[in-house]
Amino acid sequence: MRENYDALLVLSFGGPEKREDVIPFLENVLRGRNVPRERMLEVAEHYYHFGGKSPINDQNRALIDAVGKLLKAEGPRLPIYWGNRNWHPYLVDTVRQMRSDGIRRAAGFVTSAYGSYSGCRQYREDIARAQGEVGEGSPEIVKLPSFHAHRRFITANADRLRSALGAFSSAGSNAPHVAFTAHSVPLSAAASSPYVTQLNETATLVAREAGVTNWKLVYQSRSGPPSQPWLEPDIADHIRALHAEGRRELIIAPIGFVSDHMEVLYDLDTEAAELCDELGIHMERAGTAG
Repeated sequence: MRENYDALLVLSFGGPEKREDVIPFLENVLRGRNVPRERMLEVAEHYYHFGGKSPINDQNRALIDAVGKLLKAEGPRLPIYWGNRNWHPYLVDTVRQMRSDGIRRAAGFVTSAYGSYSGCRQYREDIARAQGEVGEGSPEIVKLPSFHAHRRFITANADRLRSALGAFSSAGSNAPHVAFTAHSVPLSAAASSPYVTQLNETATLVAREAGVTNWKLVYQSRSGPPSQPWLEPDIADHIRALHAEGRRELIIAPIGFVSDHMEVLYDLDTEAAELCDELGIHMERAGTAG
């Protein structure tokens, strides 16, 4: 780092900060995608349920503050910049500021642990687009490798899972079932990326470290039309299947997400939790690694 880079750039998805931001934010997210407006308005209600504010921006501010303190104490002393894909601070504005500050070469840390179009390649496209718009003198940005199998990422997820296991008294063959969840994507997108392979590797490593043997990788938060095949099983279908098997204890571990943003707070803590209550299943949600 000390020899090769003169800045660190945090790249993230972005999220609304107030109710008035929600629709413009979702329009940014869905631009160019064939998603009916009715679906967009349905998702907007998820944000309104929490006052229109996603926690993701505050989580990035906390991350930047923590990393800044670490770099100040241990080095290298690099300035940290932050740019989002879908909301302020937009990546192009950040790249323009970096050029103004004389930054020549930055390490780009993407807050997504897995290789997929939206979690990896699209960020590379975002970088190239921002550099093209800023023009001559824009800094080189080198995307850092994904971290789905990094030892500390695995340990952090395993620690959160063990904490959730502590809410149950059963053990051994009667231990709670663990559903590892990740954002669903179209099958066509999954086939052209290492997404599913990496998720299975992460789930296997986390389960092994936490001493869990009864687990399954499932998916959540799909947004495409019903006619388009996406990764399955969906978490709600999986919960119903567990109920039919007679299982009444469940831990949901959202390993596909780095922090507790909207897909976790609404899709799991609200919708999945309500379904479990309805079916009489004791559900605990493991924390995310962040």
